[in-house]
Amino acid sequence: MSSAMKMYGKHRFPGRLFIVEGIDGSGKSTQLSLLHKWLESEGYVASFSEWNSSPLVQDVTRRGKKKKMLTPMTFSLIHATDFADRTEHDIIPPLKAGAVVLADRYIYTAFARDVVRGVHPEWVRGLYGFAVKPTVAFYFRTPLDIAMKRILGGRDAIKYYEAGMDLHLSEDDDIEENFRIFQGRIVEQYEKMIDEFGLVVIDATLSIEEQQAQMRQIVTEALTGTKKTRIRRWLDLASLQKGSRA
Repeated sequence: MSSAMKMYGKHRFPGRLFIVEGIDGSGKSTQLSLLHKWLESEGYVASFSEWNSSPLVQDVTRRGKKKKMLTPMTFSLIHATDFADRTEHDIIPPLKAGAVVLADRYIYTAFARDVVRGVHPEWVRGLYGFAVKPTVAFYFRTPLDIAMKRILGGRDAIKYYEAGMDLHLSEDDDIEENFRIFQGRIVEQYEKMIDEFGLVVIDATLSIEEQQAQMRQIVTEALTGTKKTRIRRWLDLASLQKGSRA
C-alpha cells in the first residue's frame, strides 16, 4: 500500500461499518438489504448509504452521462466528491453515535473501476485516504457468466458507462461484449484487493439463505459490545442534516 494511504483507518468510532462489494449482478445489494432488515429486527440502529447517491453531484453526474462527457479522471473526481459528502453526512455521524452503518459499495468500487479506466492505482487510493476503514468489507465473488445472465435477464438495456463503452473494449462497440470485458477486468482488480484490504469473500453462487447466514454470523461477532438502544439524538440530527441539503 502506498504512503498516501497512511490516514486510512485512523478513525475510531463506537459504531460499526459493514460494506458490500462485487460486480454488477453479484447479488450484494439483495444481501445487504436482508442484513439491514435483520439488524433492525434484532434491535440495532442501522443506517444505509449507497454509492453515487449524494444530492451534491447528482445533477452534474446525470448531465455528464447523458452527454457522454465524462473522462476517466472526471468520473473519478466526481465519485470521490460524492463519497466525501456521504462520509460527512451519512457515515461518520451515525458511527459517532454508535449506530451500525451499511454501505452498498465503498472505496473499493473506485479502486476497481477507476483503475480499469486507466487511473493510477496509487493516485486513486490516495484520493480516498480520508475514508473510514470498514469493520467488515464483504466481497461477493461471482462467476462472470452468472452475473451477465442476471443483468441481461433483468434489464431492458445496459447503460453506456455501466458497460464501459467509453473505453471501446470490443470490436464494433458491441455493448454486451464491452460489458463482459469491462466487468471481467473489474473482477481482476477485486481479486487483487482481497489480500491488500482484507476483504471477506462470500461465494455468491451459494443460495441466498446460505450467503445471508454467513454474513449474519460474521456481523454478529463484529457487533460484540455494540448497544441495541435507539439513538434519538443522532436520528434528530440526521433529519436536520437532510433538510439542510434538500
